[in-house]
Amino acid sequence: MTPVFLSESESAALVDDELALAAAREAFLAAATGSIFPVVIGHSSTPGTRFSLKSGAAGDLVGVKVGSFWPGNVDLPRHGSTIVLLDPATGRLAAVVEAAAANGYRTAAADALAVGTLARADSRTLTVVGTGHQAVHEVRAVSRVRPIERVLVVGRRAEAARSFAAEVTAVTGLAAEPVDVQAGVSAADVLVTATTSREPLFDASWVKPGTHVSAMGADGPGKQELPVELYERASLFCDLPQQSSSIGEFQHTSVVPVALGAVLAGEAAGRASDDDVTVFDSSGFALQDLTLAAALLRRASGEAR
Repeated sequence: MTPVFLSESESAALVDDELALAAAREAFLAAATGSIFPVVIGHSSTPGTRFSLKSGAAGDLVGVKVGSFWPGNVDLPRHGSTIVLLDPATGRLAAVVEAAAANGYRTAAADALAVGTLARADSRTLTVVGTGHQAVHEVRAVSRVRPIERVLVVGRRAEAARSFAAEVTAVTGLAAEPVDVQAGVSAADVLVTATTSREPLFDASWVKPGTHVSAMGADGPGKQELPVELYERASLFCDLPQQSSSIGEFQHTSVVPVALGAVLAGEAAGRASDDDVTVFDSSGFALQDLTLAAALLRRASGEAR
């Protein structure tokens, strides 16, 4: 069998929110019976570079995702993503998918899946803390699963927040405006944090009853976006409990969160009332990448469009 190769330009042209969300749902459900192996972190001889290897297997999917961060890139993206699929019967190379652009859809799809499962059905105000490359994906994906009418943007720099708000309106057509962090958190029906922070971004008392919080920035030791005081009055969910408790947001608490896949499968309860505060931590896992790569390959071959 000749291995299949999808270039970055090809996968970017094939991916969309619908494909990413379906692949995310498949991955979260598969997490209950699949295998996910420890994350390996590495770097090159160039200072500041970093790459991670996330591997797993589920059904006929076996492989690894290499995520890279090369901050010195000038004419190339700083973030890269390469997914390698192996033949489950032989272990030989089956496919290589470059998916840096698609990875933005994949990450946002996990949060959209959580919002669609846990947030109030009437959620209309979305607050995003962070103005990086991932944040606009988050807005677009979340607004597909809830009737979002306005977007509040919180950024460290006023100019970046204004620019991002304008980009949100241009991409989604939604009204968007920059606000300070207390105003944004206090008004949110859905709150998404997409930063590289190592300390809480806001005060827990600012979160109103009924809010859903999706935190996606913590993916390594020491990272933190949410105040631990919030956990005391919230229902906690995540992608992988063990991983979330070691490198995700919940490394800062002894409370064991509920796997979102268990809620999707009807094996665990989600939101109990409109006044519940729900928190979802997305640290990312390999099955998301494997199901995404498989979906892209199917679409490329004409099996799905």
